[in-house]
Amino acid sequence: MKNKATEKVIIIGGGIAGLSAGIYAQLAGFETEIYEKNAIPGGECIGWNRKGFHIDNCIHWLTGTKKGTELYDVWKTVGALDDDMEYAPINAFYSSTYNGQKVTLWNDLERTKEELIALSPEDEEEIKKFIEYVEYSKQCLFPAKKPMEMWGVKDYIDMGKNMMDFPKVMKEFGSISLEEYSKRFKHPLLQHMMCDYLPKSYCAYSFLVSYATMADGNGNIPMGASLQMSLRMEKKYKDMGGRICYNTDVRKIRIEKKKATGIELEDGRFIAGDYVIPTVDTYLLFHKLISEKYMPKELHAAYDAPKAYPATSGFQVAFAVSTSPSEGETVFLDMDPLSVGNRRFDRMYVKSYGYDDVFIKEGRTVIQTCITQTDEDYEFWKSLPEEEYRTTKAQLAKEVQGRIEKAFPLYAGNIEFLDAWTPLTYERYCNAYHGSYMSFVTTPMGKQIKMKGTLKGIKNLYVAGQWTNSPGGLPVAVASGKFAIQRILKKQRRSIEL
Repeated sequence: MKNKATEKVIIIGGGIAGLSAGIYAQLAGFETEIYEKNAIPGGECIGWNRKGFHIDNCIHWLTGTKKGTELYDVWKTVGALDDDMEYAPINAFYSSTYNGQKVTLWNDLERTKEELIALSPEDEEEIKKFIEYVEYSKQCLFPAKKPMEMWGVKDYIDMGKNMMDFPKVMKEFGSISLEEYSKRFKHPLLQHMMCDYLPKSYCAYSFLVSYATMADGNGNIPMGASLQMSLRMEKKYKDMGGRICYNTDVRKIRIEKKKATGIELEDGRFIAGDYVIPTVDTYLLFHKLISEKYMPKELHAAYDAPKAYPATSGFQVAFAVSTSPSEGETVFLDMDPLSVGNRRFDRMYVKSYGYDDVFIKEGRTVIQTCITQTDEDYEFWKSLPEEEYRTTKAQLAKEVQGRIEKAFPLYAGNIEFLDAWTPLTYERYCNAYHGSYMSFVTTPMGKQIKMKGTLKGIKNLYVAGQWTNSPGGLPVAVASGKFAIQRILKKQRRSIEL
């Protein structure tokens, strides 16, 4: 019988989930190889350079930066964070402006409450309730110790103790959208503020949890940018003896006698393995790497109902400027309506990256904007011929620049275009479904997607990646890699403690 410690795990995708799976597999004594179609690690957690400036694609805040949480322990294990990590000196979630007025969601909840009430005394009761429920939402911590199907009675009891007040949040905000919730406020600026950061179709509790993460010190931004975090994980993986094959696309997962036996590469080579862990977008998994017949019915239903399960992306533009509103400040603002396809947008944000020297060159700082895009917008971009796509993107970038100069007159004549990207960029680079950089949006019309990590009808295949648990993102990705290895260990009747 083959020694379990020499069994080979093949991982498809060198993003956060793939690197996590590789590191935990090495810890468990497996031989591992990661196959990544791009030239660098990180998947969506990357950045790139334009005109000597670095553009960050990913981290707006990193859930799990608070020491003592299960997720922090995972980030530390995979080498993304350490106890001496320096974080960006940012003391607010974001600011919203409307009709010349401005309000900020500070990490200090008491300061936020005072500022909101000063803006709108008539909303005082609703504001106090908002702050109270954000406080409750600090209890919502991502469980990253082990997969929930491995939980025992004690695990559920402990969760109940630690999250005693959070059920109140779900009862009040678990089945209404942000758009619905915003209407509880009388002041138009507060209405806009509630719908600015996340798509207005999101369940309201998602927003409260996001803000609570920042306010609790559990959502900091590591200095050095997203790509550097991915490179730290890559180094940890390689130092442990792992092997990454870059610029290597996978054609399919070979299944023989209802068992995954390895992968076939686009160049025709077959790589045998004892276990296969795909960490890719699930649409790619079930429409290319394996048959759609293996797709869980809940996931199938989500793809068939885009209104209930929308995908979210963005039209984004980066510039360099000599001045910035504030180091690290994210400001949402009104703008003259901008048409993208058949839709018109009148809000966008401007984020300054002046908090980190990585984004500063010769006294000039990177700023970025994003106009949220969804399935309909993806279809518009996808419909354009190649030349029209390029000209449309360039024209929209110019229009965005004009609106920024209008909002910040100091930028006029002082702003340099760096790059623009669309949902198709994410599709091309990451095979992302409809260009989404998260998983399905959690709306009141849909249920939260939670995949078990195994597929009926295929042995020795363990699914990981952000699409295994909506709304996805970095926490789901990194934990799913760990969970995949724990599921293998459970099958082998070995300890899952890693």
